[in-house]
Amino acid sequence: MKTVLLIEDDRALRENTEELLELSGYSVLTAPNGKIGIEVAKQELPDIIVCDIMMPEIDGYGVLENLSNDQETQHIPFIFLSAKTEHKEIRKGMDLGADDYLTKPFDEEDLISAIESRLAKTQLLNRIPKKSPNTFGVSEDEMRTLHELKNFFDDNGETVSFDPGDTVYQEGMHSHKIYLILKGVVKCHSMDADGKELTTSLYRADDFLGFTSVMNNIPYQESATALEQVELAAIAKDDLKTILEKNHNISLELMELFANNLSEAKAQLLQMAYSSVRKKTAQTLLQFAEIMNNKKDDDIKISRNDLASVAGIATESLIRTLSGFKKEGLISIEGRNIRIKQLKALELMS
Repeated sequence: MKTVLLIEDDRALRENTEELLELSGYSVLTAPNGKIGIEVAKQELPDIIVCDIMMPEIDGYGVLENLSNDQETQHIPFIFLSAKTEHKEIRKGMDLGADDYLTKPFDEEDLISAIESRLAKTQLLNRIPKKSPNTFGVSEDEMRTLHELKNFFDDNGETVSFDPGDTVYQEGMHSHKIYLILKGVVKCHSMDADGKELTTSLYRADDFLGFTSVMNNIPYQESATALEQVELAAIAKDDLKTILEKNHNISLELMELFANNLSEAKAQLLQMAYSSVRKKTAQTLLQFAEIMNNKKDDDIKISRNDLASVAGIATESLIRTLSGFKKEGLISIEGRNIRIKQLKALELMS
């Protein structure tokens, strides 16, 4: 029986959630504040921790930071439970190392699903041998670098605002800045030979915008227009280049992928890697089904980030692959739930 440590200062919510978890087959430890929660975690070493943020004594961020600095507790999966919903607060928790973030009021199924998902992820990752420095793959640390980069944009970028219909940049203009969208939706578009506007992509809050090439200030290949009230954080391309040069090469490659400005050689490599991505995705789906005791007709309740981190591929690539599986009738997707419809086909693929 797995043990859950629930740290929550609201007595009614703590008791109700404790009962819910016990009915779901978990052994539950509870703590009314962060200070006691840290003590219980270090004494009992639970399998997973569910923790509120706004608490007396020590808040949830302090709990996570304290446990992350302790070798005995730093690998325990950690889920934040809070009423805070702003993207900065969510990203702050994830950057500190949290595995998930549920907002109050939460759905009971979502809580159980998040716990099952994190426990399954931990079990699967423990099976994977550590990669050598020459092994191709995206490590969890490298994925966190992108979150840290977004925080840098938030904290140090020049904030610019646009009204609906305003032009952010036009095709042919030289690109000197990279943007992070803090608020709103931006449409990228270009004109065909007949003068017809073609929408190439839509970008939302927390997306990067304006990549052409990190290395050179080549002109924009498309125009960008605000579809609603938009707020952006801008960083000079030279400053971003300096930051990325201090990180792993995967960061540069990811930025080039966002820019959709790959060379022909890279495009060929991505095409060759596609079958590998499909294989890893199919294999990971089957592994989660096995770990979570999934029956043939049951759904797998798992986040895309967890699937991607176990498979060792970028979340964007995994989402595209799952969409392909859905179109082929191999799986069905509804929100967080994935149902395997063609088990044999996935097994043959993996």
